[in-house]
Amino acid sequence: MTKKLIEIQKILKAKSNKKAKKSSEKFIPSEEKIYGVKVPVLNELAKRFKEGGFELVEELWRAGSFEEKLLASKILGKICKKDPSRTLKLIKKFSKEIKSWAVCDTLATQGVKGIANLKKEEIFAISKKLIKSKNFWQRRFGIVLLVNFTKEKSLKEEIEKIIKLVENDKEYYVKKAVEWIKRKIK
Repeated sequence: MTKKLIEIQKILKAKSNKKAKKSSEKFIPSEEKIYGVKVPVLNELAKRFKEGGFELVEELWRAGSFEEKLLASKILGKICKKDPSRTLKLIKKFSKEIKSWAVCDTLATQGVKGIANLKKEEIFAISKKLIKSKNFWQRRFGIVLLVNFTKEKSLKEEIEKIIKLVENDKEYYVKKAVEWIKRKIK
């Protein structure tokens, strides 16, 4: 465990509160440990610790709490332009370990936003692959990745084709992602 991770964990413990923890547990059901730290604190930590780079991102993800994974996703988004290929490898790896919609959506949007246009083809390929996964979090992740492109009118038809493949999915969180992206591309 690096000094940076130890420092971050101390801050997470110090900034946690019971009300935020109960709220997270209610609205973001997850198997992961939850500290109970509000998002603005995580945003500040992401700015403060982004120099930890990809190594810190991976270490935070492995540490495994809800907030550590959110923070890893946010830091990844701040450094993704430094190594877009490594970023894509990490999101594919991390997608196998998602256990909540909040981590899923943060990783799929904030984690790749800075390289979305640069790596559009690769992101679409990842999306197409993941929506066929047996893991419903990967299917949701594959859908939410496309949110990065909903403002591009020229991609509307391609996004609609992909969504058509999962629009009858029975999983609640996949259905919610499909509804969300359909609203975004109208």
